[in-house]
Amino acid sequence: MKFYRACISLPLVDLIRHLECFVAVAEESHFGRAASRLGMAQPPLSQRIQRLERELGVRLFDRTSRHVSLTRAGTLLLQDARDLLLRAEALRGTAHRISQGESGLLRAALPSDISGETVAAALADLRTRHPGVQVQLHELTTSGQLAALAAHELDVGLIHHPCDVTGLELGPVLRRELGVLLPRHLAAAALTEVPLTALQGHGLALFPRADAPALYDDVLTTCARNGYTPPAVRHGQGSSFVRGLILSADVIAFAPHDPARPDVGGASDPSVVWRPLAGAPLALRSSVAWLRGRGDTAVQAFAEAVGDALRATAGAGPEIPDRPLHLRPVAEYLL
Repeated sequence: MKFYRACISLPLVDLIRHLECFVAVAEESHFGRAASRLGMAQPPLSQRIQRLERELGVRLFDRTSRHVSLTRAGTLLLQDARDLLLRAEALRGTAHRISQGESGLLRAALPSDISGETVAAALADLRTRHPGVQVQLHELTTSGQLAALAAHELDVGLIHHPCDVTGLELGPVLRRELGVLLPRHLAAAALTEVPLTALQGHGLALFPRADAPALYDDVLTTCARNGYTPPAVRHGQGSSFVRGLILSADVIAFAPHDPARPDVGGASDPSVVWRPLAGAPLALRSSVAWLRGRGDTAVQAFAEAVGDALRATAGAGPEIPDRPLHLRPVAEYLL
């Protein structure tokens, strides 16, 4: 790398700190904002930039009293600086696991709605991408994953939006459209697409609210907006339990299409059918998440493997338009 060869007289730790300053000033175009972002005073920041410029033998910034801009040399070297910082973060992440006695161990989680085929595809892909990593895989809800990440008990997981992602970095948001599972004898089961209004009068089987509160409220709010207010909400997650509720308790359930699971709405299930919802009003939006600054190579490999597995086995696609998913302040259904 250009920087390493040019800055060999700087100790490695100092080099990383100087590069962090360079990237911050380049991205903020302002020494004061960069200093605030780095949690340091402006004079030491300016001194580090000057030291880095002396070591490199080039001027990185053009400075005026009102404006800071990259020179041509600074522009050319910026990507190298970012690459080195990413490698440093990966090194820190690996070192952290080693220091905890977990060398080669990646603590990961997936939610219970992920099919066995998706889990198997993701793990097989991860072994190919990163054969040296040992995965300790957990089945956790979104709330459970967020708590485990915050407690540093989990390295990476697949969460459902919307949720509070403060302090996290996210992979691409993938969308799986939800259809409806309903008894085959219902009139709505004969429809090619089922409008939510056709479900009026039937209860709803839904995951417990504590598992993903914002998503739970979002589902009920969207249903209410589209003409379906369930008279009762029954809580359940296991496919056999949900199927039992559908067959005996006059309820329906929402789920992604999964023909590989004949026990719930698959081709060989004689009692329960899956139908798409008219207008696709409901979807599961998911992304891989990890603590900010802890996205080492193993974490990135897991994110790519899970994303590819969801696309290949679960029909997931990109969220369009690609935009942040914000928490709604209150679910209208609960007002």
